Amino acid sequence: MKKLIVSIVALFLAVAIFAQDIPERPNPPRMVNDLANVLSTEQVQQLEAELVQFNNTTSTQIAVVTVPTLNGNDPSDFAVKLHEKWGVGQQGKNNGIVVLFKPKTGTEKGQVFISVGYGLEGVIPDAIAHRDVVDFEMIPRFKQNDVFGGLYYGTRVLMELASGEYTADEYHQSVNDKQGDGLFGGILFFLILFIVVPILRGRSKRYYSGGSSLPFWLAMGMMGAGRNSHSGSWGNFSSGGGGFGGFGGGMTGGGGAGGSW
Repeated sequence: MKKLIVSIVALFLAVAIFAQDIPERPNPPRMVNDLANVLSTEQVQQLEAELVQFNNTTSTQIAVVTVPTLNGNDPSDFAVKLHEKWGVGQQGKNNGIVVLFKPKTGTEKGQVFISVGYGLEGVIPDAIAHRDVVDFEMIPRFKQNDVFGGLYYGTRVLMELASGEYTADEYHQSVNDKQGDGLFGGILFFLILFIVVPILRGRSKRYYSGGSSLPFWLAMGMMGAGRNSHSGSWGNFSSGGGGFGGFGGGMTGGGGAGGSW
């Protein structure tokens, strides 16, 4: 009995300590909360304007939160607890999303996690959020130290999925098509670099001396063709809207998706 009481007390203490790690809801309310200071002022303002207008247009709320550390907590637990503590989304609709980002440091991996509210789980399944949004749109940019780019393109896809611009299946197919194009571009670049270019160089030496500029612009073209990028524009979410009135008290189903680098 004594051991059981000690275990229960230890559990309550652990929960209390974990709750202290979750930042307080911003006041005044903001969609973009750069607690890790990884974005410039202009980047915060741009992303804030997009997300506020999306909220004002659709009532769907996407909160972006960067933190300097998770204090050893699991990123999924951290994101879900933050989602619930802040009440991201509309009460009754539960149409909120939290994008949690922790930068990579000398001793810790970078972490990103997307927590999706009950009301959006049908249009943004965990598999799509993980395999396509996190792994395709976000982490490749984070690996290049492009934090804003990863958050920008990741949240844009989340907005487009949430607003029904295309379905999760359609988006997944477009990702597969782009990855196939990238593989084809890489093979083509290899063939040009190691087969076609030497042949052309050999022929050019018959007429003039000096190197050819062909490899450079071919390489640049292939690099551009194979790079991960999401085509399209922000659509109706490209201009700023009014101020953000605050979160509505939405809940999450406890699921979501994330990754590290």
